[in-house]
Amino acid sequence: MKRNHTMLQFFEWHVEADGSHWNRLKEMAPELKRLKIDSVWIPPVTKGQSDQDTGYGVYDLYDLGEFDQKGTVRTKYGTKQELLDAIAACQENGLCVYADLVMNHKAGADEKELFKVIEVDQHDRTEEISEPFDIEGWTKFTFPGRGEKYSAFKWDFGHFNGTDYDAKEDRTGVFKIVGEHKDWNENVDDEFGNYDYLMFANIDYSHPGVREEMIRWGKWLGNTLGCDGYRLDAIKHINHEFVKEFATEMIKERGEDFYIVGEFWKSDLAACQAFLDTLDYRIDLFDVSLHYKLHAASKEGREFDLSTIFQDTLVSSHPSNAVTFVDNHDSQPHEALESWIEDWFKQSAYALILLREEGYPCVFYGDYFGIGGPAPAEGKKADIDPLLEARYHKAYGTQEDYFDHPNTVGWVRRGVEEIEHSGIAVVISNGDNGEKRMCVGENRAGEQWTDLTGNRQEQITIGEDGFAVFPVNGGSVSVWAYAGEDSNGHHQDEQASGTCDNTEQ
Repeated sequence: MKRNHTMLQFFEWHVEADGSHWNRLKEMAPELKRLKIDSVWIPPVTKGQSDQDTGYGVYDLYDLGEFDQKGTVRTKYGTKQELLDAIAACQENGLCVYADLVMNHKAGADEKELFKVIEVDQHDRTEEISEPFDIEGWTKFTFPGRGEKYSAFKWDFGHFNGTDYDAKEDRTGVFKIVGEHKDWNENVDDEFGNYDYLMFANIDYSHPGVREEMIRWGKWLGNTLGCDGYRLDAIKHINHEFVKEFATEMIKERGEDFYIVGEFWKSDLAACQAFLDTLDYRIDLFDVSLHYKLHAASKEGREFDLSTIFQDTLVSSHPSNAVTFVDNHDSQPHEALESWIEDWFKQSAYALILLREEGYPCVFYGDYFGIGGPAPAEGKKADIDPLLEARYHKAYGTQEDYFDHPNTVGWVRRGVEEIEHSGIAVVISNGDNGEKRMCVGENRAGEQWTDLTGNRQEQITIGEDGFAVFPVNGGSVSVWAYAGEDSNGHHQDEQASGTCDNTEQ
């Protein structure tokens, strides 16, 4: 029987910009596998505006830390060879690698160009607030350090449909580029009237040459890296039909097991469902709805009704297409989508994504190892490790929910014969000390169960009818399970496989 899979986002916004991150990943690959991680989502691998750029201010898609451009050969994370070595080390240790792709915009152009634009209202991009006029925009990309190696494609203002800076007048705004067949794309999110434009020079996916080049690049990147999948950034701003075409072509090029997950940052469940429909379920999406539920629960404390935590979430409606997460680089303090889950609820939030039957959970580097920046926070390795162990060894079998109280909820996983001693009982409280009487099965009668988190110290005896009363501390989580041992005192659990496997989450 295949074990549960777990993804790790292997970066946070303030990872040190010293070029050592790819080497860090290479060195840590064996340890990550021991921690029961199966896949890593790595940050953007392409050259940004400087060696400090996180990769989301993308400059040259074909420069993976190979060419002297923007004052540096390496990216923030290291050189191309260090990247390839890190990916190889991950795969040798049975870790899949998903590369982060930024395809919405380009930044750090090499030259300015003169062209006509119409300024639009920043809060309603369908509202034009000027007549056409000339600006000087940073839209010409010639890549002098790379030349025509890998691609001869050079970008100019005709390949974009918007920008945000007029060098001629030294002012910012949202400027829609004027030209034949130029407009915002209609197949995007409808926030601000039309949310095609996000930042920098906005790539125009109505341009046939752009579509062709970006698909060619996507294939080149996958083949160059030998990675196992992609994470697609900011796809609510990109022509949805192109995203579908791109995903289809990547899977055709790299094989049916090539995994793709998209960042469609909307808490509106209906919008996420419609997007999946448009893409014929070719990709998964991060469950933003659940993230905001977890955030609200952490902020509201006992006033939040825990029995509703999964209502109107993607993992509830589309479990096979949902990547669940607690926090990420954008939700951490002082970042664009700040919605940081409070410390007291963090372990409970991870139990809600790691120990359930549904969803493909993703652990955040910043939660595990800590975050830097203006609001540094220590990592919660001690809180997350027992949950990772429980996910790998215990969280299997039929799931039964006891979501019948606003402040104390629980569920059980009955376990499976193929994994000896599997099965768990989870209880979460956001109020006072609580308990749940739950059934783990008559076949478990007489077993002594302990709290794997260490939050409770007693042992619970399973009754003859398979029921037991499982306690939990106030504002906490307890994960109860039977820790069986063989005659030599070793756990009867299968070792982690050394093969990367994308087929099940």
